Amino acid sequence: MLFSQPFRRFVATFLFALFFCASLFLRSQELPRAPNAQVYPLTQTAGPFTEPAIAVNPTNPQQVVGVFQDNVHASYSQDAGRTWQMAENVDPKNYRVSGDVSVAFDNQGHAFVCYIAFDRLGTFNYWAHGATRNGIFVRRSLDGGKTWEAEHIPVAEQTSSPGIPFEDKPYIVADNSKSRYAGNLYIGWTRWRLADSQMVLSRSTDDGKTWSQPIEIDAHPGLPRDDNGAAEGFAGVVGLDGKLYAIWSQDDAIMFTTSRDGGKTFSHARAVIHTAPIMFAIQTLERANGFPQIAIDPKGKRLYVTWSDYRNGDLDVFLATSDDGGKHWATPVRVSTDQVHNGAEQFFQWLAVDPTDGSVDVVFYDRRGDPQNRKQIVVLARSTDGGHSFNNYAWTGEPFEAGGVFFGDYSGIAAYGGRVYGIWTEKPAPPPEVKDKPQEGKDAKDAKERKPQPQGTIVKIGTADFSASAH
Repeated sequence: MLFSQPFRRFVATFLFALFFCASLFLRSQELPRAPNAQVYPLTQTAGPFTEPAIAVNPTNPQQVVGVFQDNVHASYSQDAGRTWQMAENVDPKNYRVSGDVSVAFDNQGHAFVCYIAFDRLGTFNYWAHGATRNGIFVRRSLDGGKTWEAEHIPVAEQTSSPGIPFEDKPYIVADNSKSRYAGNLYIGWTRWRLADSQMVLSRSTDDGKTWSQPIEIDAHPGLPRDDNGAAEGFAGVVGLDGKLYAIWSQDDAIMFTTSRDGGKTFSHARAVIHTAPIMFAIQTLERANGFPQIAIDPKGKRLYVTWSDYRNGDLDVFLATSDDGGKHWATPVRVSTDQVHNGAEQFFQWLAVDPTDGSVDVVFYDRRGDPQNRKQIVVLARSTDGGHSFNNYAWTGEPFEAGGVFFGDYSGIAAYGGRVYGIWTEKPAPPPEVKDKPQEGKDAKDAKERKPQPQGTIVKIGTADFSASAH
């Protein structure tokens, strides 16, 4: 069919305008780089590396420790994250598998890595069924993460026998206040049993050398399967007066409880924030969750909680605040700055509040730049108005896809003095394909000697500096 020249000119102009508007829209999705951003790979080659965490020493902010699994690994920096070294002998040698790591510095500047260890998992997602010996452990470093004590310390350990529970997903919290409980350490975790899941907690009052018998802190046990309805995803923070605030996910809600006596007893746990189901599917990922985190401002007045869920259809990261110790919570705000209901997923968030200036920092994966909703970058969101609004910054620029590998359950972030540290997992880009058949001679030899690329993920640390001295 033939068209007139004016019509063809109209179509060409329309297509150009459409392309131009689409380009403007895509550019509008581009985020500014985080100020003074640097990214460092902790692992040079891919492997089974996931679920990282990071902490800054409040007694010496030049010391930073990043940890990740599988098994337990630790890297340390003694120059505020500008260079990194891998520590040795952090994982236990008496168990086959160790992971689910978290890390904290106490008020003496000692570093603690907390982890689970086991030989073999029980039935898939019904972890207590067929469980073998397992436990929660800590290992200490007295020099900022450079060396770690030879013997790890059991917090709760199960020997192989019928019907034992499986201890899972621990998170360690340090009391760095000046209260009567200063120096206390707390670890909360999920105890999977054949009939249910419990949220339990143990405390140490002697620099992590010994730990109390765990106590149940939930109002009622959750379901026994690692899925929606379980009591899972413990996080905690300590206020200026030594009060411990603890949260986790259960029954499509964020549960909340407090302890005023150094972790001996707890208030009746109650649901404070309604969420969509906290376990969900994401395209390309094996599994995902929106487990919450909690932080407190330096003046001890405002509590912050972050999580992610799909109440808007696509996954979004949310933040809620409380100014009365958790009795009442403000309406949640979206942390990302893209349009609501745009189909882009934001997930695997983590939260930190800078103890020096009160700024709120959240790290998460973000797919707003990929119309296919498959590739993500790492984004840093920052609020300087008490969590009312956020600026979003790109911590990485090259989108990556995470399919075909285990991607873990969480990322990590820490902040001190306007300097922010994020830690996350990436799947490296595949090497470029060789389209042409290699020729005889050197090309053929190079092709024959080319080694297959290792499978898995790599762990990276990003830094951003918002301090006045950095500008």
